[in-house]
Amino acid sequence: MISTATLPNKAAFDVSGLDDVLGGGLTRNRLYLLEGDPGTGKTTIALQFLLEGARLGERGLHISLSETAVELRETAESHGWTVGDDVDIFELIPPESLLDANQQQSLLYSSDLELGESTKAIFEKIDAIKPVRVVLDSLSEIRLLAGSSLRYRRQILALKHYFARQGATVLMLDDMTADSKDRAVHSIAHGVIRLEELAPDYGAERRRLRVIKYRGQRFRGGYHDFTIATGGVKVFPRLVSLEHKTTFARDPLTCGIPELDALLGGGIDTGSSALILGPAGTGKSLFSIQYVCAAVARGERAAMFIFEEELGLLFERTKAMGFDLESMRDQGKLVIEQVDAAELSPGEFAHRVRSVVDDLQAKTVVIDSLNGYQAAMPEENALILHIHELLQYLNRQGATTFVTVAQHGLIGDMRSPVDVTYLADTVILLRYFEATGQVRRAISVVKKRTGAHEDTIREYRITGTGLRVGEPLRKFQGIFRGVPTVVENQGPFLDTKTP
Repeated sequence: MISTATLPNKAAFDVSGLDDVLGGGLTRNRLYLLEGDPGTGKTTIALQFLLEGARLGERGLHISLSETAVELRETAESHGWTVGDDVDIFELIPPESLLDANQQQSLLYSSDLELGESTKAIFEKIDAIKPVRVVLDSLSEIRLLAGSSLRYRRQILALKHYFARQGATVLMLDDMTADSKDRAVHSIAHGVIRLEELAPDYGAERRRLRVIKYRGQRFRGGYHDFTIATGGVKVFPRLVSLEHKTTFARDPLTCGIPELDALLGGGIDTGSSALILGPAGTGKSLFSIQYVCAAVARGERAAMFIFEEELGLLFERTKAMGFDLESMRDQGKLVIEQVDAAELSPGEFAHRVRSVVDDLQAKTVVIDSLNGYQAAMPEENALILHIHELLQYLNRQGATTFVTVAQHGLIGDMRSPVDVTYLADTVILLRYFEATGQVRRAISVVKKRTGAHEDTIREYRITGTGLRVGEPLRKFQGIFRGVPTVVENQGPFLDTKTP
């Protein structure tokens, strides 16, 4: 056994993101509660806690009252882990005499004997191996043996004082099968972590955790999404944009189309966000791709997160216009990911975006579209908070972000699934309108926080070679209503015969 005096102040879990939420891990020589319904990942986290201790040379003990040693080892093997000699699995079972019906009836209840025998067996095992980390799985068995809330509380207090004398950091697991109002252990434990599982109407289950209590320690509050995959639990700490401020030069970025740059007052500034609004088919993705290609041409890295369109189709149609996104990806200049909203939690998505910006230094980020992002959210209010923190974080990293939103309708009055126009620094509006027997497209910039911009409406076309933006339509009105009228004869619209 190693001396506890030589150990670091915190007992880390080695669970990706969880130690960050806890401010480095668990304060040593204290008793903690990890609670959650069956299937939320308590045992997996507990095994990672013990295995991390073993890696550091700390003796670990898993006291199992509900699972067999074989089941625990199979769980570890499913993640590719090997439970070595530094981790003891103590499978606590009732004495054989207590399982004999002829021996159970006496002046004492059998539960009294079982609780006393179980506690004695735990103490003897700890005295024998002197563990530094202990997992007690689970409290529901002790609660049933105790019979009453008072006796159960006294038993947990006795365990707490005993473990404290042994210098062990203890993680108790509880499957919350008792009355939800019973918080006897909450007041005894030094810290409480709760795991939850949500089942949406469609898609995979969502898991999240929250630190309810941690005495004398600052921790990251609120809910944090997490997943269980081969290799263990991964926690995605809630993004707090104020913690990630950097310094950078705020310069205007051009896209290579002079008319569009003029419309935007010289371009979109570094470290700002642009929202591209419009109905289906107006070219929202194409406008964002124009800026991605311009960034790559400047020697920068870019990232695209695609919710709706299949990547193969996107590569094929954009390549025909001269945008070889697949080649950019293969050369490491562009990170492009297909996002399945039904399988991805908002916290995990924010973590992916953050990883691309932090690790690969991507300076242009596209989220296409917010409609798909909304599908991953349980409610609209949470969506606005998530996108607010994400956009603020990207801005503070000097990244320029383009977010597309598909509006309902085709011509005339449009409706957005959620209003986030006040969050974006720049808002670009795309519309269809009818004129000269054709359905045409118009673009205008209705907002730009970081500088001046044109207040005009320009016609644009999607051609075989990309986007083509025309001169301002100054002598027409009602374009955004869908059917414009001529105020003064100004000549033809943007020539549609030019390729």
